[in-house]
Amino acid sequence: MRIVSPEEAVAGIKSRDQVYIQMAAATPTVLLDALVGRADELSDVGVTHLHLEGPGPHLRPEMAPHFRHRALFIGPNAREAVNSGRADFVPVFFSDIPALFRSGAYPLDAVLANVTPPDEHGYCSLGVSVEAMHAAIDAAKTVIVQFNPSIPRTLGESFIHVSQIDLAVEADVPPFESPRPEIGPVERQIGAFIAELVPNGATLQLGIGAIPAATAELLTHKCNLGVHTEMFTDAVVDLVEAGVVTCDRKVRNRGKLVATFLMGTSRLFRFVNDNPMVEMRPVEFTNDTHVIRSLPNMVAINSAIEVDLSGQVVADSIGHRMYSGVGGQMDFIRGAALAPGGRAIIAMPSTAGKDGAQSRIVPSLREGAGVVTTRAHVRTVVTEWGVAELWGKSLRERAKALIAVAHPHHRDALTAEARRYYEL
Repeated sequence: MRIVSPEEAVAGIKSRDQVYIQMAAATPTVLLDALVGRADELSDVGVTHLHLEGPGPHLRPEMAPHFRHRALFIGPNAREAVNSGRADFVPVFFSDIPALFRSGAYPLDAVLANVTPPDEHGYCSLGVSVEAMHAAIDAAKTVIVQFNPSIPRTLGESFIHVSQIDLAVEADVPPFESPRPEIGPVERQIGAFIAELVPNGATLQLGIGAIPAATAELLTHKCNLGVHTEMFTDAVVDLVEAGVVTCDRKVRNRGKLVATFLMGTSRLFRFVNDNPMVEMRPVEFTNDTHVIRSLPNMVAINSAIEVDLSGQVVADSIGHRMYSGVGGQMDFIRGAALAPGGRAIIAMPSTAGKDGAQSRIVPSLREGAGVVTTRAHVRTVVTEWGVAELWGKSLRERAKALIAVAHPHHRDALTAEARRYYEL
């Protein structure tokens, strides 16, 4: 392992090489900027990653001849590139991504990471994003890291040894922060409905956004909750400090907040630093359906762009226009549904667009829309108008239940459409 300048660190990356970049708040911007600084020397470098925070300089239109992004999940900075054809989208379960690297399906020439400086034993923590990094590091020909003292030292299966690193740069750059979302009356009402479905002693999967944040705020009357999730935010810190989340009822990883990446404010990053309660694990563990289903009273809360009257869930696109990705929704929806006393929830506002002009509950999916979660997997749908229980119900019964939680302004039109197919 050698400590070099950022420019020296990326100097060995050649045209048509394949590079993987650590995700989300851990985006290694010093290395990424240095790589983009060499753009004129490079062509067709494959850049693979999930959602990255920051500006994403490799995604700018003028970078198209130099870098070709393969999106395993589409963040806001990559949407325009994907939908204009300058980048590619790969539909894949989050839990399957490590296998892409280990199997050789995605050969990697280099991986860029943002880690803590080595401790006295030579170990660096992957900090706020473990995700598929162990698999990528094992598979890559060259491992290039930022030794960054501003990265929190998280515990669990989050460490790599300096012997696994080829090149390092010294950088002191805080991880990207995500502000707390604004919670409106719609999100608060959805959160209230969800909170009533969460029993004491449950284990939660909570993501990012206003609905998970509102749900967390409305769980303060619960007790002995646990967390097993792909990611968590400041909302979980609130629940721990309120004594609501203790993780002491979990039958697996008892006493531990288990996640594979983190997004939030500096408060979250201070909370997780050297905190034995936080156990970071690779995504093939956190999102393993076998692991999820082993947790009694597992409650998974996921979102949707639209749901049709049969229960099909669109979560990665708006028609043909790609928006996000498959992610871990199916992993957790199926795992929670199979867990003893488990609950798999799809939560969303009932409308979209100006003044709620568009219903998110639709008679049929728009052309090009991708089904992330099938109608057979969906069990519970929550909007601000109530809870629709779909498990074991016929198509006709599902349509009635979903119309009942649609916005009142859209129910007549939905009913008229549904009568074309079902006897309501």
